[in-house]
Amino acid sequence: MKSENNIMINAVAALINWVISVLNGISDWLESKGRLGNMKSKFVDLAPTDEADKAGVYSDAILFATSNPRISNIALTGPYGSGKSSIIKTFLKKYRRPALLISLASFVPETDSKSDKASRQEIERSILQQLLYGADADSLPLSRFKRIQSPGFGAIFKSLYIMVGVVTFWYVFNQHEEIIGGDYFNSLALSNVLKLGVLGFLIIFLWTTIHHFYVASFGLSLKSISLKDVEIKPAYDDQGSILNRHLDEIIYFFQSTDYDLVVIEDLDRFNDPEIFVTLREINSLINENSGVKRSIRFLYALRDDIFINIDRTKFFEFIIPVVPIVNSSNSIDMVLKQGERLDIDSRLDRQFLREVSRYLDDLRLIRNIFNEYAVYAGNLETDGENILDANKLLAVLIYKNFYPRDFEKLHRGAGVLAEILNFRDELIGQGEAKYRAEIAEIERQLEVAERQTPSNIRELRQIYAMAFIEMVPENNDSLTLDGNIIPFSGLVEHEGFERLLEAREVVVCNARNQRQRVDVTGLQSKVSSNKSYQERKDEIKLKASEDRTRNTRRISELRSLIAKLRTTKLNELLRLDVLRVQELFDKVGENGELARFLILEGYLDDTYYQYTSLFHSGRLSPSDNKFLIQIRAFKTPEPSYHVDNPKEIIAAMRDEDFRQSYVLNIKIVDSILADQGAYREQARKLFECISSDFDGCEKFLEDYYASGEEIPALLSGLVGSWKGFIPAIIASSNNAVHVTQVIANLSEKVLKDLSGKFHELPSFVSDNLSQILENVPELKPSALVCLGFEVKSFSAIEGHVEVVQAMFERELFELNASNLEYVYKVILGKPDISLMREKNFTTIRSLNNEALISRVKRDFNSYLNDVLLELPDNSKEDAAAVSDLIGQEGLGEDSIRAFLERQEVLLPSLEGIPEGLHAMIFELAKIEPTWGNCISFMEGKSFEPKRLVDYLERDFVRATILEKSIPGESDALELRRFMVEARELSDGAYREYVHALPRDFKKFPEEIESTKLQILIEEGKVVFNQENVDSLVDNRELQVLFVEKNISLYLEEPDAFSLDDSFREDLLRSRVDDVAKLSIINQMNLEGLDDLSKRSALIGTILVNSDADISKLGGDVAKSLIKHSSPVKIKIRLLNKSHMLLTNDEVRQLLTSLPKPYCDISTGFKTPKLKRTPENMTMVKWLDSRNIISSWREGGLLSDDIRVNLYRK
Repeated sequence: MKSENNIMINAVAALINWVISVLNGISDWLESKGRLGNMKSKFVDLAPTDEADKAGVYSDAILFATSNPRISNIALTGPYGSGKSSIIKTFLKKYRRPALLISLASFVPETDSKSDKASRQEIERSILQQLLYGADADSLPLSRFKRIQSPGFGAIFKSLYIMVGVVTFWYVFNQHEEIIGGDYFNSLALSNVLKLGVLGFLIIFLWTTIHHFYVASFGLSLKSISLKDVEIKPAYDDQGSILNRHLDEIIYFFQSTDYDLVVIEDLDRFNDPEIFVTLREINSLINENSGVKRSIRFLYALRDDIFINIDRTKFFEFIIPVVPIVNSSNSIDMVLKQGERLDIDSRLDRQFLREVSRYLDDLRLIRNIFNEYAVYAGNLETDGENILDANKLLAVLIYKNFYPRDFEKLHRGAGVLAEILNFRDELIGQGEAKYRAEIAEIERQLEVAERQTPSNIRELRQIYAMAFIEMVPENNDSLTLDGNIIPFSGLVEHEGFERLLEAREVVVCNARNQRQRVDVTGLQSKVSSNKSYQERKDEIKLKASEDRTRNTRRISELRSLIAKLRTTKLNELLRLDVLRVQELFDKVGENGELARFLILEGYLDDTYYQYTSLFHSGRLSPSDNKFLIQIRAFKTPEPSYHVDNPKEIIAAMRDEDFRQSYVLNIKIVDSILADQGAYREQARKLFECISSDFDGCEKFLEDYYASGEEIPALLSGLVGSWKGFIPAIIASSNNAVHVTQVIANLSEKVLKDLSGKFHELPSFVSDNLSQILENVPELKPSALVCLGFEVKSFSAIEGHVEVVQAMFERELFELNASNLEYVYKVILGKPDISLMREKNFTTIRSLNNEALISRVKRDFNSYLNDVLLELPDNSKEDAAAVSDLIGQEGLGEDSIRAFLERQEVLLPSLEGIPEGLHAMIFELAKIEPTWGNCISFMEGKSFEPKRLVDYLERDFVRATILEKSIPGESDALELRRFMVEARELSDGAYREYVHALPRDFKKFPEEIESTKLQILIEEGKVVFNQENVDSLVDNRELQVLFVEKNISLYLEEPDAFSLDDSFREDLLRSRVDDVAKLSIINQMNLEGLDDLSKRSALIGTILVNSDADISKLGGDVAKSLIKHSSPVKIKIRLLNKSHMLLTNDEVRQLLTSLPKPYCDISTGFKTPKLKRTPENMTMVKWLDSRNIISSWREGGLLSDDIRVNLYRK
């Protein structure tokens, strides 16, 4: 009993557990169902939707057509993917009558079809099968197309019925003798009822069996009867059309079913309008058949262009156009929607989507592409880092959907895409050959240009040299420039040619060493008024430099292109040979433009395998694989990107990768440089990579300096393999860091060699020394010394005492005021810094420090320009220091001039001064004013008269030098002659120096202006004789002045001078005294004065003013003198003096020629009134005494005149 209870309890417990598990299962199912309903699916189905016609326009149109008895053939037209199937499905959802759907979308003709007829038969067979098999077999019992039927529940009773029938037949058959004999039934026996029932059931069974076989016979068809050489076929056996052959089946189908609408989709894919004709005929036969009691309509979903012309309006009774849901213009929206669904829209390039969507005009295809994207991305991006390029993955899947067969071949390395990818090496070879040919041509042009530039500059110099020679007076054959004598024949080649063009005047010499200054300020404008020589030279050099720079840059670009060619993206390579590539794209066939776009835009390339296969960890870690994936996608990982197996990565990388930035990984570079024996070629390409794009490698180098282990090997390799490494690091924005690493990591031997080859390196170190020492404070002084640069500022590095001391002792410091003051005060310990600012050179000479003096003497020109001339108060150098400085070789005249202009001291003499600077010394008046210094200057080869003249012109020079008279010795003859011939001297200075001449000159100097001749005459420094008078024949004024100043000598012996009356007339106009003038008049021939009015007037005036006795003059002379003299007062006085030489008539005649009132003194009734003057009183007296007038009287008390009474006749 107890055991039975236990069994009962266990059974109940088991039942309870079963119920609980069932309930849990139901709960989990409901929960998952709710979760799936809330979760956003990654996938979408491709089936037509039944919600396409929300506005109901299409449904209304189809309903109208299906309700119109005159319409039997309806067309729903639109391009592929326009939504025709969805519209039909939406309509059928609302359609209340049965409709049959025939779809040929999945039917593709066999590729080996022999003819169009066979293809059409296949299409018709598919239509017939979908038509007949669309209905249940029981509804078509007479169909000749038999189908396998699965037994239903009624089959049990049918089989029982047949079994009972067979048993009954067997039973009755065994009783046939009794039945025939009449013994089967017993009279009035109860068993007769059973026997009668058996016999009746058998009769019914046999009837139903015979009826079944009779009906089934309607479905039999006699295909043919073959006899020997004879074949009998039915007349309806039409091999041309399966539909026509089985037309009776089709009519029987519609007689036996309730379908009144047949929807036929995708029939247009086969481009066979004849099929539509056949279907239209069948539709007509069906509707005309009396056995079909309803209208049967065919609804075709097809393209607009299935009929070429207007035939479709004749074929279809009603056409419904479909506005496409998606086309190339709006497919971008659908693409973006799919991207949002997969949460990848941010990873996709909008421009790529916008361009590729032009090729996507099928919504189902777009959905399928993104379904596949979800599958591929889910498998490839298992770690969630999204390292793959979403655009490239999408491009691969687009290609897969558009060209599935070629995509399948791609996995085997075959197909059109594989051929395009394999074309890469050939394109690289073509590109390299093209670039190398261009390099060879440019190098040839550079060689030609190098020979042409010097020739062009020489021709330019010849033009200016000829212009200079034209400006120089004849018979000169050389010039003096910077103390050097340059023959005209060597002028073009001389190094000082350009200084000649900048000069204002030069000294030219002839064969007899006679010198002459020539003004050449207009030389350059004479050649060209628009451009100077330097501008034209710069243009030639600039043109050559620009060409050379442009060509050199182009060569560099081409070599860089060759280096990068093997890592150039496939799409860029393909563009190098467009024609050949087009031939490959033509093989793609239909939609070839899409493949062309994907490949040429770089979305589909030789990295496709990363998007079509899975990675399995092995020798490469996932991190290593990500590194390789990134470089295959042309992305450069960060230099510090961690890799686990650098050697395995090196082995997996392509040869060309080592020339690209992909190699710039710290661990990889360490591995390569640590074993250059094994990685010799990789190291070489690494250095090429850095040299070809140094700016792009800056980030890597910065990181490598911080954490790399092979910095010396890296820098040594770059120095050895790349000649432009030093210029590149100096031009870099991070130059100080680079140079610091070079100095700190390279040997002194290499540094010294680099310093000799690249002068910019020591120059840069000099400019940035303080920053370099800050970067590496422990830098050895010897590493800096071997570079041979000069310290610009000791004070900037004063904290590095060892470096300062080493650079000073090696004389490696720049000559500037700051450094010299630092040396003077800090290194040498001298306190008074003012001496270095007022007389710097004098102070340095007094220090006697060998290193300091040696440094100054080694680069004295720099010292002069950068120190002495930069000190504004340095004007107190002593004469010895000035002489020492002037005597230094290699100094520019402009610098010496600037230095001398500041100095207060005057040189005592020209002793020790280079002859070429004598003129400058006198020009600047930096020599004591003595006649001896002037004579020394004149005796030198570089004597320039103008400089001496300018010197003597100075006021302080005149004041000092004229304290002593000009030496009269023979050795000073040239000086005295120079003073007399100094045309450039001002007249005032000339007069002073002429006055100081100790002796007279025998004759006048030649070619001297008249003012200077006048001074010589006035100072009486020329001997008076006929020869000297004659020498002034061209200047009458000076000639007259010369006689005037020596009038006493002339009058002593006038016959010794051949002077005419015209000269004597001019002499009368001079400032000689009246006695001398009367003596000169006595020497003149006074006859014929009547024709010489001016001379008569001059002589008359002299005679009146000198109160001379003119009684010896003739009457005619007197009349001429009176006639031409002026004013009237002179005339009256002359008349008073000479009236006794004249007759009364001559007197009256002269009076008549005078103005009123004198002309009225004649005869008549007038009473002329004369002013009461002494001469008038004298005249009326002698007129009265000679009875020329009647009488005269003086005026009364109120009148101050003389009244003259005339004779009446």
